[in-house]
Amino acid sequence: MNKYELCVVVSAKVEDEQRTATVDKCKEYITRFGGTITDVEDGGKKKLAYEIQKQKEAYYYFIHFDAEATAPIEIENNVRLMEDVMRFLCVRQDEA
Repeated sequence: MNKYELCVVVSAKVEDEQRTATVDKCKEYITRFGGTITDVEDGGKKKLAYEIQKQKEAYYYFIHFDAEATAPIEIENNVRLMEDVMRFLCVRQDEA
């Protein structure tokens, strides 16, 4: 099992409960593809470096999980289709 971090940038235009549902859906994808969530960090609302979809702010979430090497591809393919997710990035963390 490898350690991964999924960073999800969620639109600031959505309501709190819809934003929570979006993050829960991301967590559901991780568990569906065999991952084990170890930590979820709420990065809060931050100013974007550049406008995305005519928005200047967004909410950041960092989901840490353990999974096999094939899981991130499947997770990314599903997160990519989510309407409220503006950007995402899944990276493998080094064993330190």
